[in-house]
Amino acid sequence: MDKGFRNLPSVEKLLSDSRLNGVIESYSRDAVADAVRLRLEEARRRIGEGTAPPSVEEILDDVIEAAGTLYEPTLRPVINATGVVIHTNIGRAPLGVDALEAVRLTALGYSNLELDLASGERGSRHVHVESLLCRLTGAEAAMAVNNNASALLLAFMALAQGKEVIISRGEAVEIGGGFRIPDVLKQSGAHLVEVGTTNRTYAADFEQAVTENTAGFLRVHTSNFKVSGFVHSPSMEEMVAAGARLQVPVLHDIGSGCLLDTREFGLAQEPTPQDSIKAGTDLCFFSGDKLLGGPQAGIIVGKAAYVEALKRHPLARAVRLDKLTLAALAVTLLHYVRGEAVRKVPVWRMISSTVPDLERRARQWARAAGEGARVIDGASTIGGGSLPGEVLPSRVVAIAGSGSRVLALAQRLRQGPPAVIGRVEGDKLLLDPRTVLPEQDKALVGALRAALSKE
Repeated sequence: MDKGFRNLPSVEKLLSDSRLNGVIESYSRDAVADAVRLRLEEARRRIGEGTAPPSVEEILDDVIEAAGTLYEPTLRPVINATGVVIHTNIGRAPLGVDALEAVRLTALGYSNLELDLASGERGSRHVHVESLLCRLTGAEAAMAVNNNASALLLAFMALAQGKEVIISRGEAVEIGGGFRIPDVLKQSGAHLVEVGTTNRTYAADFEQAVTENTAGFLRVHTSNFKVSGFVHSPSMEEMVAAGARLQVPVLHDIGSGCLLDTREFGLAQEPTPQDSIKAGTDLCFFSGDKLLGGPQAGIIVGKAAYVEALKRHPLARAVRLDKLTLAALAVTLLHYVRGEAVRKVPVWRMISSTVPDLERRARQWARAAGEGARVIDGASTIGGGSLPGEVLPSRVVAIAGSGSRVLALAQRLRQGPPAVIGRVEGDKLLLDPRTVLPEQDKALVGALRAALSKE
């Protein structure tokens, strides 16, 4: 073992090898030295476990490969072939072409982010999306911050700090990443008062819990689970009526920000902000990067007096949107205003894809993959805390094999380029065309062929 350690070359010897000259020119001597040290540390660990020391050639090959990964951006584009339309782990909603162009143009130079071009005076960044949001939802006023958790936190701090917010016990929920509604309330300085039971809550439960310290009624859409059977929840109209009688504002977190009627696509009805506003909600909150199909954002619409109070709060500056997000969000909203969202917003292009079209594309993929790939029935899901339990029929490419073979193939696809994310079910790797935009088909087929050729 001692001899094995002694046979390892020094860092300087490896750096002086001419085969590393090109890598050093690309990444700097210090960067390559770091890669060399990491490879030597790994070699020492393996020698300690009884493995023979690597040759100089093997070390150099590993360093050249490592340098190309250690010093490249870690955030990479991937092709989503999982069949989950809004996949939180891989970035939720992809942006449309027009939104991307708006981001590019805004990033290239200066913009009228906070400048009134008519007067030449300082303006507000809220104007770039407020009128669009009001037109789409029917609200009196609107604003957007960096995500929906921030939107809720801002509202609680501006309206309920040191006071009570009443919520149904069945809606004090946890969503992805351990994010819990009660924790947000706690951080804001508001106190949560739970009423009703897990499965049944009435408007009267809210009314009976009101005290002189009550700052609001909170309604939260249970977006990632269903409770069925012996259940009851008050309607938004009942909540609003109770709030009006007792002069308590009603706050409604609807989650995914769906602006279209999901029933038209064979799905259950998802709550919309326009329905919430029509019911009389004082403030409605939703995400920009779920069923809305835009960039990450937390959107707030509702009564002008409450929205203005949020805009004036000091936290609003800390959670405000940057110019690139505003550019993407504004263009995405314009697609809805123009009635073209199903054609131009990627999540709706995916949701509205027909089974015959998915069948055609899946067969093209399977033919390109060769023997062992076949087209079978599949099911796509919406994901992202939207429409729990709802699925859309699909046709998917299935590549069968032993468990180890399927896992290895899935790993090679993930490592690209381009990286392709499929889903493994039992002894099959499934690739669902619903969540792959047609313009990505060629790249996916190339990545699939490359991954299969390494078996």
